Amino acid sequence: MQMMELRGKDVLVLGLGRSGTAAALLLQRDGARVVVRDESMDDQLQERAVRLRRLGVRVELGSQFDRSAHFDLAVLSPGIAHERPIVREVLTQNTPLLSELELAYRFCLCPIIAITGTNGKTTTTELIAAMLAGCGKRASAAGNIGNAFSDAVEGSAGLDAVVLEVSSFQLEKIEQFRANIAVLLNITPDHLDRYESMDEYAAAKSFIFMNQQAEDTAVISAEALERLRRMGIGMKSRPITFSAYNRPADVWLNWFDGETIWCRLPECQGILLKMSETNLRGMHNAENVLAALATGLAMGLPVAQMCEAIRAYCPQPHRCEFVTEVDGVTYVNDSKATNTDAVEKALRSLPGRTVLIAGGRDKSLDFTSLKEVVADKVRLAVLIGEAQNKIWRAWSKVVPCVRAFSMEEAVRLAASHARRGDVVLLSPACASFDMFENYEHRGEEFKRHVFNLQ
Repeated sequence: MQMMELRGKDVLVLGLGRSGTAAALLLQRDGARVVVRDESMDDQLQERAVRLRRLGVRVELGSQFDRSAHFDLAVLSPGIAHERPIVREVLTQNTPLLSELELAYRFCLCPIIAITGTNGKTTTTELIAAMLAGCGKRASAAGNIGNAFSDAVEGSAGLDAVVLEVSSFQLEKIEQFRANIAVLLNITPDHLDRYESMDEYAAAKSFIFMNQQAEDTAVISAEALERLRRMGIGMKSRPITFSAYNRPADVWLNWFDGETIWCRLPECQGILLKMSETNLRGMHNAENVLAALATGLAMGLPVAQMCEAIRAYCPQPHRCEFVTEVDGVTYVNDSKATNTDAVEKALRSLPGRTVLIAGGRDKSLDFTSLKEVVADKVRLAVLIGEAQNKIWRAWSKVVPCVRAFSMEEAVRLAASHARRGDVVLLSPACASFDMFENYEHRGEEFKRHVFNLQ
């Protein structure tokens, strides 16, 4: 790894979100002269700006940028597209541009486990961190979960591993970033408002393996591996495969009973765990458990302790989260489902009929891909947000659809149409930013209005 000497250098950080703020603090501690730019000016950014300015960091918000300034390096936050004016300006000046992921990597002093994929990243990251703790290892979860990677590296010398949730956006501008264990969960349609094709999106995900060497491990779903091989993308590291979908793999879910996890690796052969022993349900969660177990086996963790940690794990809010039951109707918050694949997995994991609340900011996804499962599982679709008309056109011929213009209205409409034994499911298949601050805000609003029904 090439360490960075930034003392006295002029460094521009693009974006004042969680990752950008952490990067600015890391750079400032290392002696760089830091400028942070963000095109927004909301209250949260203003508060962060005050904090950074007190520490001697220059912060420029809105469009009032000092365009005469020149920088030795620029650091890109993951949520900012390359087409944004503040990024294009840096590129035209030929300023070296790194992702926050790459910057933090140069300061990391412990082994790295990195997890990417369209769905399941957060749960798998938490499962792996819980497994490590259960096996007596010192680990920190970071990246798109909890602390930014730039926050986590300060104490990394005392860790056995840092477990990173990594998005394709973060992988786009890496150079040397290398994970000792890199995990690719799945590749299904998402972010097609940013990528021109699924192949381009899949290629971005594959960057997680780009710098791995023979002594490293690639934990990858059999389905994702097949796709990358069709695209001519290989890897130097040792692969360990897993599959919840009846494909040959090193660690797999028994397709016939839908719950028994088997292993054929030399380190551990036979049954590892049953999904019914865990607090997780659905094929998508089986995939997460498989990936976590494969990662633990790659690290040589004791199988009994790994499995015990997974049995004890409880999923976080907004991921098929049981909210309450009102008049025989179950309410489930799956606000984290921001693409069609996540919605399909949620619908298939729930018993009985569903009243589905969906919609939000479209990410150029094909909602017609859900027609079959919607027709099979959904009694009524309550559509919200900017994408409601597009979803109406995709689903209205196979399921009754109604529009709502607030979360309160959506919950009340869903409750009025649901029957005893039904599930009212918030699973939007869209981003949240048209109506809410983020998916957590959307999920909390759903829960608030559900509890108001009682």
